[in-house]
Amino acid sequence: MDDKKGILLESGTNELEIIEFGIGGDTFGINVIKVREVINPVLVTRTPKIHPHVMGIIQLRGEVLSVINLAQALGYSPSDHPEQDKLIIAELNQMKVAFYVHSVSRIHRISWEQIEKPSELARGVENSTTGVVKMGERFILLLDFEKIVVDISPESGINVSQLKELGTRDKSNKRILLAEDSAILRKLIEETLHEAGYVHIEICQDGNEAWNYLEHVARTGDEVTDHLNLVITDIEMPKMDGHHLTKRIKENKDLRKLPVIIFSSLITDDLRHKGEKVGADAQVSKPEILHLVKVIDKLIL
Repeated sequence: MDDKKGILLESGTNELEIIEFGIGGDTFGINVIKVREVINPVLVTRTPKIHPHVMGIIQLRGEVLSVINLAQALGYSPSDHPEQDKLIIAELNQMKVAFYVHSVSRIHRISWEQIEKPSELARGVENSTTGVVKMGERFILLLDFEKIVVDISPESGINVSQLKELGTRDKSNKRILLAEDSAILRKLIEETLHEAGYVHIEICQDGNEAWNYLEHVARTGDEVTDHLNLVITDIEMPKMDGHHLTKRIKENKDLRKLPVIIFSSLITDDLRHKGEKVGADAQVSKPEILHLVKVIDKLIL
């Protein structure tokens, strides 16, 4: 995995590297910055009352990790060539997990602009595809690993009940722009912010759509705060990622005063420097929705 070091040193380039892997006869990809390592399968210990898509647990360098059978989670048959099977050790949503796949081939460096939103047909794979990359005559499907994990372990997702700690809140007139490509998360975050009193929310499906809106705001010649008070952005989004969006905002003389919060499953100790480099005012790891609201309060109330 030495190949991934280069991309980790850069921020805001709107590029990423993906590891190509296979399940059945189809080709999938995972963002390199989620991956800790790729290893050959090791002994898996079954545990009682586990989810049917979880094979069991392994111990790796003193850590106990759950092993998710991606083929089973996506509705595929077992591997035809088990000698090629691999474990992709990934870190997301503040947890490490091992994904069992049928093969791992190579790394591709691409631009987020190359990633298309999946059609309804492509989303038939358990509705767990976030993007499609055309590579020559074939396609690589980018999976929504966070959704796969939350479907198996709902407690690892956003928990709106956390907001009860904040008590009764008044409605705020502050305006927030949310850039998030997952329809499920857009709805959940919007509902949560409404619960917290933030009812004026402009929602964008990716960084490019958010940037177009912000450019429109800048062209009005008004103070940006007359239209908007804060931006919340995911990192992984088709067309333009959250790091590149943040960099553009902070490099624009009319927009740079806008506070930007990066809200992503990719906020880890190893990757926090990427958000700092592009000028993010705060970074909050999914699914810490209560912390997100507290950070919003601090920045704009």
